[in-house]
This record gives sequence, C-alpha cells and structure tokens, in this order.
Amino acid sequence: MNAERTAPTKTAVVTGAGSGIGRSVALELLAAGWSVALAGRRVETLEETAARAAAKDGATLCVRTDVALPEDVAALFTAVRERFGRLDLLFNNAGTFGPGGVPVEDLPYDAWRHVVDTNLNGAFLCAQAAFRQMKEQEPRGGRIINNGSISAHAPRPHSVAYTATKHALTGLTKSLSLDGRPYRIAVGQIDIGNAATDMTERMQSGILQANGELAAEPVMDVADVARTVRHMAELPLDANVQFATVLATNMPYVGRG
Repeated sequence: MNAERTAPTKTAVVTGAGSGIGRSVALELLAAGWSVALAGRRVETLEETAARAAAKDGATLCVRTDVALPEDVAALFTAVRERFGRLDLLFNNAGTFGPGGVPVEDLPYDAWRHVVDTNLNGAFLCAQAAFRQMKEQEPRGGRIINNGSISAHAPRPHSVAYTATKHALTGLTKSLSLDGRPYRIAVGQIDIGNAATDMTERMQSGILQANGELAAEPVMDVADVARTVRHMAELPLDANVQFATVLATNMPYVGRG
C-alpha cells in the first residue's frame, strides 16, 4: 500500500517581519504550514516573531536585511535558496513613513531619499531577486505581493515622500505583473488602511485631516490584513488578485475630505 503523499511545503520571504503587518503576515503563513524567511533590520525582533510562531522546526529563517542595500538583498535570497531550495512568495512589506507632519518645503533631502530607498528601491531590489529565483527554479514560477497602502490612492497631509513611493509601487506592481507572465510569476498589490499596529497608534488619539482639523480614526485588526494576504498567496498561479484594498470600515477615505 502506497504511503499518502503530502504536498511540499511552500516557502515565503516576508520583509519587515519584525513588527506590525509583516509580523502578522509571517505568523499567519507559518500557522498555515508555510516555511518563512523573516527579513528585517533588527535580528532580535525577527527572532521574537519566530518565537511567537507555532511552526515546525526549521520552518523559519531570520536574516538581518536592509532592503535598501543590494548586497543585503542578495544575501537574503541566497540564504533562502540554500535553506529551502525554492521560493513561492515574496511579501514586499518593508517600509517607512519618514518624518511625519513635515511640510514639503521643510522636508530634508536625506529624509526624502531614505523613504525612497526603503519603500521603492528596496521593493524593486527584492522583487528583482525574487524574479530571478522564480524564473530559474523548477517548477518555475511564484508570487509577489507588494504592500501599497491607501496612500497609493490618496495622500495624507504632509506625506509627500511616503505617498510618492506608494504611487510608484503601483507602477512597479503593474510592470512586474506584465513581465512575470511568461514565467508564471503572479504579482499583485494590497493597499491597507488603518491596520492596528505601532505605526497607527497615533490615529486613535488624533491625526491631521485634509481640512486641517485633528480627528481620531478607527482602526482594524491587523490579523484581518494577514488573512487577506494569505488568501492572495494561496491562489493557484493561474489566478491573481491584482489589487486589493483592505481598510477600517469607517476610516475617512471614501468621500470628500
């Protein structure tokens, strides 16, 4: 009698996995049986994410990575290939808002450059490395999900660097999606609004609105974001969620500001 065959474990890279949305997505994937490479700038927070996971031995790999540095990104994907052999998913999540509340005329160039290097250049470098691996592996293919943000559609006041990079990510998503077709690489984007993380704590106490007033905003459970990413990730490669928007139901997004 033949032993029952089990499906091979799928492997993901999650950037910015040491906190917030990245941590929540990594834990969701690990709970679903994925192997996950946790990437971020602080090894201790990556190890904390791994420690929270109810996952089988060897399912996590913590790699200190600054996504803005090509050499760090190359080392990350080399480590993934050596440890897991293949790559099925990149969740391109690492990002920074930059200095909040700074008018455009006062924004230092170094601050602008840091946001662009992290949010846009980092996403490109990781996607490029993932493309190379997914194209060459057997069976060929995989999926990339970019974390776009509500700011990919509409800005907040004093958010020029963050908003510009998130609009650029939409262009990156579309180009990657087109270029990935011959290689069974599916690329989509999730735009998230007011998930409850350390980054959004200030929204519950009051944040600047388009009309110049301060107002508290509702937030949603970050676990709802993680479940959405997992749904996108586990589709067969002949189906793709091109763009998904997940937001707190009552946040001031739809309608006039």
